[in-house]
Amino acid sequence: MMSVTRRGIAHRISLCAVGLAAASTLAFAQKKPLAVEDYYRIKTVGGVDLSPDGQWVAFSVSTRVEENNGTVAELWLVPWDGSGAAQRVSAEGATVASYNWAPDGRLRFQSGGRTLAVNPTQPSRIDTLAGNGAATAQGAGGGGGRGGRGNAAPVRVVSPDGRQVVTVRDTPPPAKPTSGATAFEQRHDERFKGIQFDWLDYQRDGGAYPLPNVSDPYVSPPQELFVGTPDANDARQLTRMGLRPSGVQWNADGTRILFTADSAYRSELSYGRSEAWSLSVADGKLTRLTPDARYDYRGATYSPDGKWIVMTRQFTTDHVIAKKLNHGGATDLIVIPAAGGAERNLTEAWDYLPSAVRWSPDSKGIYFSGGVGGTVHLFRVSPTDGAVEAVTKGERRLADLGFDRAMTRMVYTVHTHDGPPEVWSARIDGTNERQLTRVHDAFMRDIQVPRTDRLKFKSADGTEIEGWITLPVGYRQGGGPYPLIVNNHGGPHSAIQYGYNFKNQYFAASGYAVLEVNFRSSTGYGEKFLWGTWGAWGMKDGQDVMAGVDLVLGTYSLDRRRVASIGHSYGGFMTNWLITQYPDRFAAAASGAGIVNWMSDYANADIARTKETEFYGKPWEPEAREIMLKQSPITYAGRAKTPTLFVVGEVDRRVPFTENEQLYVALKKQGVPAKMIVYADQPHGISGHWNNVHRMLNEKGWFDQYMKSATVP
Repeated sequence: MMSVTRRGIAHRISLCAVGLAAASTLAFAQKKPLAVEDYYRIKTVGGVDLSPDGQWVAFSVSTRVEENNGTVAELWLVPWDGSGAAQRVSAEGATVASYNWAPDGRLRFQSGGRTLAVNPTQPSRIDTLAGNGAATAQGAGGGGGRGGRGNAAPVRVVSPDGRQVVTVRDTPPPAKPTSGATAFEQRHDERFKGIQFDWLDYQRDGGAYPLPNVSDPYVSPPQELFVGTPDANDARQLTRMGLRPSGVQWNADGTRILFTADSAYRSELSYGRSEAWSLSVADGKLTRLTPDARYDYRGATYSPDGKWIVMTRQFTTDHVIAKKLNHGGATDLIVIPAAGGAERNLTEAWDYLPSAVRWSPDSKGIYFSGGVGGTVHLFRVSPTDGAVEAVTKGERRLADLGFDRAMTRMVYTVHTHDGPPEVWSARIDGTNERQLTRVHDAFMRDIQVPRTDRLKFKSADGTEIEGWITLPVGYRQGGGPYPLIVNNHGGPHSAIQYGYNFKNQYFAASGYAVLEVNFRSSTGYGEKFLWGTWGAWGMKDGQDVMAGVDLVLGTYSLDRRRVASIGHSYGGFMTNWLITQYPDRFAAAASGAGIVNWMSDYANADIARTKETEFYGKPWEPEAREIMLKQSPITYAGRAKTPTLFVVGEVDRRVPFTENEQLYVALKKQGVPAKMIVYADQPHGISGHWNNVHRMLNEKGWFDQYMKSATVP
């Protein structure tokens, strides 16, 4: 029925490799539990970029600064083969805004308002380049699917031989009609203070309010493609589509141009789609390569030899809604002949979600990333035949993947539950793997790392579920019993993946066990699992969570009277759902930005599509209305007994804080302890170091109050 994997047995090799194992019993005894103050000690390693010749790895090391609520991001270099130690090349304490490898082999970066460059072989010598400001990138770009404001400058993409350049330019919209207003009317119009809008797509979480009207040609003017020679004024217009091309690129011999565009981007009733188009430079003949309007095509890219085009494909949101499908459709990797032709599905038998797609230089292989369970790895498939093969393996998550020009070497960060990530390198086939950095060694020498076990168990209907439990620091089987916090992920179509979670570690250091479950609707377990909650959010996924709770309560020395639920976004909804469906099982809860009422959320939030797809329609449609009411925690608020802390952002437009107010009031009306924390000026994803620390302190304080007191509800 279930299995528990003890990390440190099955994964001892990777654990030792990142230097997290204690050197001796005495050394372990000298370590201390993680404290909340350590939040500012942990550094963030990322932005990994391998030089084109494969010799050097650039990466950033970011440090949180308590004094100003900011972050300092320094630039470092290390040899790909690990032959030397990593060196900081930017000034100490100076933030690097961006960096890239220049054609001359130097690493260019932006810092302090200047453009600087360093030769990896002479890291102590920093050159200031003439003409401050960011270097112009040559490559794909452009207006983007649903529109947006016009480009500040035209996008230019040079052909492989350097003789031609394609430019994406805004085209003039028609002249605006005169208003015909009187002087009196104009004066009162000028005196108006407030906002007004008459378009549908007027809000987006974290964006301006209201959003610009992307259907307005004066806001997002049509763009066309022009081709000419570099540094000359001989460009000729090749398209007259009235769309906004993006992802513009040349084929190998410079005879054709590939791009994507949404032919329905002016329709405010469409959720948009991306179609692939090919353009002949010689005669301007335009070919739509993806005529099937059911699908959304992304990331169209020529193979280096120019024979193939690869892209991902998934049903459009509009198609799912129109057909009232009970699933969202597979995301597949497909190839088509560059000249046009039938699509070949390369991942039909690979039941996961491909991303970050890249061709090998010889055009014989396509590399991509994908999540399988809690892991993320690199995969490879042939464009002509063969099954998907895993290049990297192991119970870990790979991120920040980068490759050399020849695609013989790669670099990445390795993430586990047991420590912050470091930079690693390997050959393109995954061999000769080595750890290049030890940024966190000093920190980890001081900190006790709690044990995390991987769980496999059956849910109520027999479906196999994966989860992880992080045990309290100093945990002893037969000791305790210890309190348990269930930490639910957001999405719902995301997943708990391997990685160092400071909040979980902080809870474990404070005496709590932390359970995480990849419940139904999580990614990494196949299409059937991914869409397993369609039309019934909270039902099967809630059962999955409770099956995990029952498992760990029966396996470990945990106190069934002291169980709490926490989560943000969908994790907040899951928390709201659990305390109304299983009111006698939870002693405390902390709900972050969680839905309470699907009816009110439909038009107040910026993602009506989630209800129109997975709830089968709009609230004025009987079937959808019934589902929304049935799956709303507010419907069952009369059952709730759990003291609950609500954590929300003041300007959240994904889950407006009025959602949480509804359940807050319902609890208060029944005499159930409740508290609301509203973070000023914060959208759905509450951010900022001060906010993060304040939130953790209050969440832990809430749990301590209701789970560590002498009397437990």
